[in-house]
Amino acid sequence: MSLAIVYSRGRSGIDAPLVTVEVHVTNGLPQLSIVGLPETAVKESKDRVRGAIINSHFEFPIQRITINLAPADLPKEGGRFDLAIALGILAASDQIPKTPLADYECVGELSLSGELRTIVGALPIAIHSRNAKRTLILPADNASEAALVKQADLLPASSLLQVCAHISGQKSLNAFLPGLLKNKPQAGVDFSDVQGQFHVKRAFEIAATGSHNLLMLGPPGTGKSMLASRLPTIMPKLTEQQAQETAAIASISDKGLDIDNWLRPPFRAPHHTASAAALVGGGSNPKPGEISLAHHGALFLDELPEFDRKVLEVLREPLETGHITISRASRQADFPAKFQLIAAMNPCPCGYQGDPSGRCHCTEEQVARYRAKISGPLLDRIDMHLEVPRVSLEVLRKGSAEGEESSRDIRTRVVAARELAITRCGKVNAALTAVEVKQYCPLSEQGHKILEQAMDQFGLSHRAYHRILKLARTIADLAHSEQIEIPHLSEAIAYRKLDRIK
Repeated sequence: MSLAIVYSRGRSGIDAPLVTVEVHVTNGLPQLSIVGLPETAVKESKDRVRGAIINSHFEFPIQRITINLAPADLPKEGGRFDLAIALGILAASDQIPKTPLADYECVGELSLSGELRTIVGALPIAIHSRNAKRTLILPADNASEAALVKQADLLPASSLLQVCAHISGQKSLNAFLPGLLKNKPQAGVDFSDVQGQFHVKRAFEIAATGSHNLLMLGPPGTGKSMLASRLPTIMPKLTEQQAQETAAIASISDKGLDIDNWLRPPFRAPHHTASAAALVGGGSNPKPGEISLAHHGALFLDELPEFDRKVLEVLREPLETGHITISRASRQADFPAKFQLIAAMNPCPCGYQGDPSGRCHCTEEQVARYRAKISGPLLDRIDMHLEVPRVSLEVLRKGSAEGEESSRDIRTRVVAARELAITRCGKVNAALTAVEVKQYCPLSEQGHKILEQAMDQFGLSHRAYHRILKLARTIADLAHSEQIEIPHLSEAIAYRKLDRIK
């Protein structure tokens, strides 16, 4: 009778809780049972492990084998426990030593030949292994992703045989040394491609500086999608902590992680047929949705009224709280969702309201019904409402006389202004709380009168009051002004159009 213990990691949201793999080998009828809430892929590991052990020239015990995955109330899924189970069986049957296993955490899916295959969510596992001060043994193909976690002890391996040789002291695995990240620029996309539209570019500069939500309203073909796709080119790089949070979400998703560009803010643009679960996340084993994949980046919703209204309403709470909780009967999963919403819509169902050609024949009732698809509470959470008109054919052909600024020039101003906000209050202006708004966004007596007059005249909400102050603070930062002046406040108020009383 023999018992072996191997440490591994499970998955719960973006966390990687510790899973202790206990393997008990005893006399009795040959049988292998796995307990501890294993899902189908985990139950099937018995066949993968048996094949891997035999094909690695070890002996599979012809005895009664019981494998316990603790804690018992945590659901276990995927093939990540294959390596830990195989090592536990070999250690319990005295084919490899037990004592060294206490210093390691092991994850990896085994092929029948004993080769190690990649797993999902290597980065969160590396974070928790580092915090637990254990060395992580993982598939070689996951090593580059896990190496994004500084000071993590990583031992990549290609096969079960290599791991066993290391545990037995026969041939040590080499620690992984990460290479230089390329961080490639986004090719072929620049704000200089957009002709004219200076007030729209100005709004995007403000939005990128303070992470403010923005809604564009304009007829088809005016460049709304083109402008939105260029927002990432003027956004500052993520900090290392922000990049790790974003990478951890991408790591556990079907999207995967782009290691070379992990410092670039994410940009997500789901189609308008996306379901509520696709946006916020879901499933019996909850996975992150688009709002979490856009964490610390931008979520672009083109043709906003074409989204189902119930789908749009699920965005209201995450826009305020910055996270989403997916509740299921068996478990809950929390995902971060601090995203910047960029949306675009037409002014009417046909899209040509106000066009000089007079081709729009939409009635006032049709226009009202079309715009009513965007609820007041959701519109109230969008800081900037912006009209995007057509540019003249001359500007389209020749470009503007002043020339077009490149994304690099705009980004320089964005980075400088955002650094002012970070130095002042430790966060972007859009994330200021009500208490912090009072502290960092003071107005003169004349400024208070102008804002109160706008509130009364346009019927703005108290939420809009605070959002105007945050927006004015960002505009002042771009002007390198310590105080919010009247022009800054007036510009911020001018961006609140669609939620006014008609």
